[in-house]
Amino acid sequence: MNAWIERQRGLIDFTVANLARRKGRNLGLFLAYALLVFLLASVVLFGDGLRREARLLLADAPELVVQRLTAGRHDLAPEAWLEQLRGLRGVGAVSGRLWGYHFDPTVAANLTVQVPAIDPPPPGRVLLGAALARARGLAAGDVLSLRDHAGKPYAFTVGGMLDARSELVSADLMLVNEADFRAFFGIEPGRYTDLTLAVANPREVRKVAEKVLARLPAARVLTREETRRTYEAVFNWRQGLLLTFLATVLAAFALLAWDKASGLSAEERREIGILKAVGWDTGDVLKMKLWEGALLSITAFLAGYVLAWLHVFYWGAPLFAPVLKGWSVLYPSFALAPRVDLEQLATLAFLTVLPYVAATVVPVWRAATLDPDEVIRE
Repeated sequence: MNAWIERQRGLIDFTVANLARRKGRNLGLFLAYALLVFLLASVVLFGDGLRREARLLLADAPELVVQRLTAGRHDLAPEAWLEQLRGLRGVGAVSGRLWGYHFDPTVAANLTVQVPAIDPPPPGRVLLGAALARARGLAAGDVLSLRDHAGKPYAFTVGGMLDARSELVSADLMLVNEADFRAFFGIEPGRYTDLTLAVANPREVRKVAEKVLARLPAARVLTREETRRTYEAVFNWRQGLLLTFLATVLAAFALLAWDKASGLSAEERREIGILKAVGWDTGDVLKMKLWEGALLSITAFLAGYVLAWLHVFYWGAPLFAPVLKGWSVLYPSFALAPRVDLEQLATLAFLTVLPYVAATVVPVWRAATLDPDEVIRE
């Protein structure tokens, strides 16, 4: 066992010295390799982080949301629907929600205005999402003036900011009192944007949704799981868009691997011939070249992955955040929780390290099986 270890150590020492003799070529290859891994890993890590944050934020979302449809469009739900739903078997708490959108020309973006179910702000006050507050340059105690449904100025006093940890979904959010909401949008009492239902048994969510539709044919019912899948589909689509854009980089890497597999340079072939002439057997040559490909590819992979990890979790992924977060004026600003997914790491390594190592060994095997004199004369 000790002899085998010493033999491998000698092969590694020779491989490192061999790599150092071609510093320029190997450095360029290392940088290109690491850049490829950095780009791919950044997109994968950031997309996975966003989906994970969305799942955490939606964990407390209503189990069922009931919306009224008029001519196929979302309409205000009457208060009478609350009483009809309270009588359904399996339904727990039923409540009406008030939320809507308002275009703010100052920041050229749609704001989400909502009445919170718990601890709404006092009349005349508003709680702002962090991105909106930054865009407007507002702090607690400042006055936010907007135009209501009739085009008249409506003033809110900023009571505070929302928790920055929820900025993924609260970047453009305004939380107001119910009276302010109805006055601002001109919505009379007894009408709600939609209704939320709590289901006593989580396994009966689908069954309760069917009961709601049977009682209210003009309704649309959304489950928490459907909402979560919608968020994930959006992030998957945006991540796929970026990966498609990076297909050119992948194509370049494939060409690099193909070029490596198509043959060796004359200098490399002569080197293999000399090694065979001084007593190296085919197995030793293959092991040496395998170590060479593995050291270069694994080092480049780890460098690219570590840079991508820092880029996503500590620097906020400035290269890809605008695309993956969404095309919006009010971009959310938040830090994803650092995480290393071993399965994800293994998949990236399989897609980048293994092809290069394999491409390195194939031409070496061809040259190592030839007669040393024939190889040297070439």
